[in-house]
Amino acid sequence: MGLISRIKNFFARRKWQPVLGIAFGSGGAKGMAHLGALKAFEEAGISFSVVTGASIGAIVGALYAKGYSSSDMVGVVEGLNRKEFAKNLRPLADLGFAEDFLRQYLDGDFTTLPKPFAAWITDGKTNTGRAVKEGNLAHALTASAAIPPFFRGVEIGGAKYYDGAFTNAVPADACRELGADFVVGIDLAAFIKTEEKGRLARLWGAAVEMFTPVKYTEDCRSRGYASANVMLRPALKEFSATDISVTSMDAMFHAGYEEAKQQIPAILQAIEEEKRAHKKASHRR
Repeated sequence: MGLISRIKNFFARRKWQPVLGIAFGSGGAKGMAHLGALKAFEEAGISFSVVTGASIGAIVGALYAKGYSSSDMVGVVEGLNRKEFAKNLRPLADLGFAEDFLRQYLDGDFTTLPKPFAAWITDGKTNTGRAVKEGNLAHALTASAAIPPFFRGVEIGGAKYYDGAFTNAVPADACRELGADFVVGIDLAAFIKTEEKGRLARLWGAAVEMFTPVKYTEDCRSRGYASANVMLRPALKEFSATDISVTSMDAMFHAGYEEAKQQIPAILQAIEEEKRAHKKASHRR
């Protein structure tokens, strides 16, 4: 190797920066915690180049990949007619109303996004998941959030798709496949609200499961932890996926903000360790 090549390689090693990715997890209304986490990252000057998400995480992820800030997204939530949304929370509702709403902010297809993005969806026939990276954006997002029995499956390419959480609740692995070297995941379901269930509630739960076309896979949560460098776990135990009151949503936003703010030093340290590991590997080559 000549002198000039050695100099180029030296500076290439020094300048290497890991491609940062973020995987937004599922969780319905608890997605407000994602917005709080993004606010903390913005304040710390941390941005992500590759984005994935499942369910509400896919919607937040697409908005982030489009270029919306955390405050922009809060404005999107404030523009949602909560009463109208609540009226559509009935068995086998069509998600056309949600798709129309999303088109106001995310019109067009995946190519309109400045950052690489993928939404995780679950095939209703095979109960397998996949990352969708092309086609109509708002339509794909409704598929990723179509949780039965509240909503019908969404057709893509002749197949019915449902909520991505059934097969990959925090799609950090999909984030790596899109090109991320370092992935931060946000798990909204790390702490589940404790509820005492009576006999009637248990029977209702069994009936719902019987008629649900998709089931949770054994690794639907663990695969995200296996692929993420850091997993944020906001304290959302007191909230459910349907808590859409202003008070609850403000509290969930704060929980996401505090979790990210607390973990940012560890994230920055882990990124530096990733750089050092890459430098050592480069020297060995």
